Amino acid sequence: MSAKPARDDGDEKPKKKKGKMGLILIAVAMLVVGGGAVFGLMMAGVIGGHGEEKKKDEGPQLVRKGAADPYAPPAKEGEGESGGAEAESESGDPYRTAYFTFTDDFTSNLKDSDSMVQASLACSTRRDGRVLQWLAKHELAIRSRLLEILADTPEEDATTIGGKERLNKRMTDTINQVLIQKEGFGGVDAVYFRNFIVQ
Repeated sequence: MSAKPARDDGDEKPKKKKGKMGLILIAVAMLVVGGGAVFGLMMAGVIGGHGEEKKKDEGPQLVRKGAADPYAPPAKEGEGESGGAEAESESGDPYRTAYFTFTDDFTSNLKDSDSMVQASLACSTRRDGRVLQWLAKHELAIRSRLLEILADTPEEDATTIGGKERLNKRMTDTINQVLIQKEGFGGVDAVYFRNFIVQ
C-alpha cells in the first residue's frame, strides 16, 4: 500500500507543473497577439499619427494663393514678361486655381438623336502643377473617354442647364478616373464649357 501513495504524489507534481506552464504560454501568446495588433494599428495610422504623415506626402498638394508651386509648368513665350507676380485676391478660396485647356474641340453625335454636339473644354485644379502635367500627358486617353460620355448623352442633357450640369459632373468624374488609373491620383475640380454648340 505504501507504493500507491508514492505514485499519487508523483502524478500530482507533474500536473501542477503542466498547469503553470500552460498559463505562462497563454500569457506569452496574448502579449504577442496584443503587441502585433497595436503595431498594426500604429502602421495603419489609427493610433500614433504615422498614417497621417504618410497621407500628407501622397499625391499633388493644394497650393495656397501666393505660394510657390514646385511643379508649375514653365511659362509660355510672352507670359511673365511684366516681372510682377500674379494678382490674387485675399478673399474667396484660399487656394489658387490653375486651368488646363484641351487642345482640340470635341465633336460627337448625341444618344438616340440625329443631333451633334461640338464642345471646347477646359478644366481646373487647386492642386500643384503635377495635375496639369498629367492632363497634358494623358490627354489622348482623357479625350477618348470624354467622347464616350458625349456619345452617351441624350439631347435634353445637351440643351438644358440641369442636363449640362449633370454632363459637367460626369466629365469631371471621368477625367479623375483616368488620372487615378494612370497616375494614382485625380485632382481635377471641375470641367468648363468654353464653347458648346448643338446642331
